[in-house]
Amino acid sequence: MTEQWHLPDELIERYTGGRLEPVQVMSVESHLARCERCRAAVPYEGEWLAASWAGIEDLVDRPRRRLAERVLCRAGVPEHVATFLAATPALARGWLVAVTAVTAFAVAAAHLVNRDPRAGLEGLVPFLVVAPVLPPAGIALAYGPRVDPVHETQAATPTGGSRALLLRAVAVLVSAVVLTGMATPLLPGPPGLAAAWLLPALALTAATLVLSTRFAPLVSATALTAAWFGAVVAAARLTGDGLAPFSPAAQALYGAATLILIPLVYLRRARFDSGEPRWNRP
Repeated sequence: MTEQWHLPDELIERYTGGRLEPVQVMSVESHLARCERCRAAVPYEGEWLAASWAGIEDLVDRPRRRLAERVLCRAGVPEHVATFLAATPALARGWLVAVTAVTAFAVAAAHLVNRDPRAGLEGLVPFLVVAPVLPPAGIALAYGPRVDPVHETQAATPTGGSRALLLRAVAVLVSAVVLTGMATPLLPGPPGLAAAWLLPALALTAATLVLSTRFAPLVSATALTAAWFGAVVAAARLTGDGLAPFSPAAQALYGAATLILIPLVYLRRARFDSGEPRWNRP
């Protein structure tokens, strides 16, 4: 059996002096990783090494928290839940910017249309129609292997399955309602009518969650969005009034649907088995 090879003193001196080519450095460090004798021959400053490792350990063990995570923690959300919610794909900057852009466009369009005295309050229709589908769209992008790069990893944790979907759905709903609500006072017309998107949004969100116990959130949200747009167009054509889907009678219907659907979300939680919903199991 041949004797193990060790780094010559001259090579160690050139390595510590930073006079080796990158390929040679990689070769030396590969040897140092498995040779205790050569590691002991490499000089180092104990205090510097200890301080360096302390900094690395602090960064790895407690990485800098995101702004959303810090805000959630200040609001009283448990740290592990705040960390999980801050990683929600739908709460990424792109989706939030898209929601802001859509609401800003709808507000601008409402003001432009309402400059015409003959238009009445018809300028509110695009905003009222689009606003309710923003939370379901966020839920569609909040959970699942097609939208979350680390879905398989987090699905194996205690927060996987229904708990993950519900937590992220609530986070998306709150963010969408807050952003859209900030735009509501900027709309022309009565404040009550300008806020007529809220109950449809809650109903669509609850319906998305109910359907997501059986189908993927993306499929559920897409189907409900298409159904919502179809229902709005049909109601407007039948009544000749674009605001008919937001009348007091329609609002009562949305409220009743929400009250029925929310308990269904709870009752159908058993559809999520072993932390993974049926639609996500092979």
